[in-house]
Amino acid sequence: MSGQLDGRVALVTGGTRGLGRAIADSFLREGARVMVTGRGEEKGRQALADFGAGGAAGFVAGDVTRQADFEHAVEAAIARHGRIDILVNNAGGAQDLAPVAQLTDAALRLALDWNLWSTFWCTRRALGDMIPRRWGRIINVSSLEGKLGKSAMGAYVVAEHAVNGLTKSCAAEVAPLGITVNALCPGAMETDIMREVGVKVAAARGITYPEFLAEYCTDAATRQLTDTVGGAAAAVLLASAAGAGITGSLISVDGGTAPY
Repeated sequence: MSGQLDGRVALVTGGTRGLGRAIADSFLREGARVMVTGRGEEKGRQALADFGAGGAAGFVAGDVTRQADFEHAVEAAIARHGRIDILVNNAGGAQDLAPVAQLTDAALRLALDWNLWSTFWCTRRALGDMIPRRWGRIINVSSLEGKLGKSAMGAYVVAEHAVNGLTKSCAAEVAPLGITVNALCPGAMETDIMREVGVKVAAARGITYPEFLAEYCTDAATRQLTDTVGGAAAAVLLASAAGAGITGSLISVDGGTAPY
C-alpha cells in the first residue's frame, strides 16, 4: 500500500464481483474509504468480509436498473462519510442479446438502463456534492464494445458507446471545476457476468463459448483475455492526484485490441 488515496471517499457500483470488486479492493489498499453496491445482501456481506477492511468498507444493496436505488447509494456514501470524492460507475451488463433484426425493445431498454442511465443517475447526484467542493474523480467503466461493434451484441454496444459520449460531454463541462471524468474500456474478462451472458451470445452466433472467448484472444495483441488487475490499477491512477491531468479520455485496457 502506497497511500495514493489516503482520506478519500469512493463509491463503486457493482463492487461485489468482477472488475468492480477488484477496483474497490485496490482503493481500500490505497487508503480510501469505500462503499460498494450490489443486488444481493449475501454477496455484499461476503465482499466486505473478503476485503477485511473493517469500517473503511461499506455495502448498500440496490437494483441496478432503478434510479432511486442508484441515487440512494450516492446519498448513503455521503451520509456515512460526509462527502464523495471518487465515483466509479462500474455496474453494467445486458441480457437477451441478439442480432439487431431479432433484438427486442425490452433488451435494448434494459441495456440502456443498466449501463447508460445508471451512470447518468449516479454522476448527476455525485456532481451535486463534488462541484461545490471543486474536486472529484468520476470513472465510468465502459468496454471494448464502447469502441467497436460485435455481432449479436448490439444492445450492449449501443449502451457503451453512449456511456463514452456521456463521459466526453461531462468531462468538458466540469474540468474547470477540478473534476475529472474518464472511461475505462476493458477488453473481455472471464468474470461471472461473462460466463452468464457469453454463453448465450455464442449460441446466438452459432459458436461455442470457448470459441467466443478465443475470438477476443485472437484480436488482442497480447493474445490473452484482460484481467481485473490491470483495470483496477488504471482506476487507481485516474482516482489519484497523479491522474489530475487526465480527463475526457477513453482508456483501453484490452491487451492492444481497440485501434484507439
